[in-house]
Amino acid sequence: MNRHCTSRRFRFPFHALPALALLPLLAGCGDTGGLVGAGATPTASGPVHLWPDRAGATVPPADPGGAPPEYVPGITPVRDQDVHGVDPVALVQAELRAHPDTDVGADGMPSETAAAIRACGTEEDENAEAGTAACPVLTPYYRDLTGNGKDELIVGIEFPDKMMSVRVYTADPDGRLNRIMATTETVISVELAGRDVVLRVPSGNRGYELITAWSWDEKQLTMLPTREQIVRLPSGPQGPASRRPGGEPVRP
Repeated sequence: MNRHCTSRRFRFPFHALPALALLPLLAGCGDTGGLVGAGATPTASGPVHLWPDRAGATVPPADPGGAPPEYVPGITPVRDQDVHGVDPVALVQAELRAHPDTDVGADGMPSETAAAIRACGTEEDENAEAGTAACPVLTPYYRDLTGNGKDELIVGIEFPDKMMSVRVYTADPDGRLNRIMATTETVISVELAGRDVVLRVPSGNRGYELITAWSWDEKQLTMLPTREQIVRLPSGPQGPASRRPGGEPVRP
């Protein structure tokens, strides 16, 4: 052991601290808690524009991709913009009456699903076989998605083959219900993250999922798909309970 190595603490003025990283370490002396150089720092570099002289393509603005907002007719106006008292089954039934026999688009649904929704709450629904969810309208959820301090109503409708329609409704100051989101996907799971509705769907590539976050857009006055991410699934059987939040991002 080097007997000339002594344990000392040094005090430096605050403005001198950045220069300490340049001080060499004393060979053979133990670390007594003093400041130690962190080594070389990689040089930061910004994005590099490839082929800068090439003229880029000119394309028209893209369609935002969300369903336009639409008031639901035939529903009693709500008070104080409180959607908690709205019957989700009656709400979807009102939409069926407004858009009968619609197969595609925001209101599109299979005929057997539409028939089951019309039967919700009837004797036919009550006499359904045990273990069969005769009414496709699921238990609703509530969350302030627009940032106005009032909850929105989030409704899920089960379609055949694991497909699902996810719809979101808000109430305006006059009490009218306005549908601000409607999308139909082959859904693995639906999650709420802050003010976003997050859908996980199969990506088309084995072992991967596509995660889409729908967010409120004040300009369009509707929910739009604002972020998409392809994630790799961990190996082994997967289910909503065992899937890690967010998955593992795909890297090049």
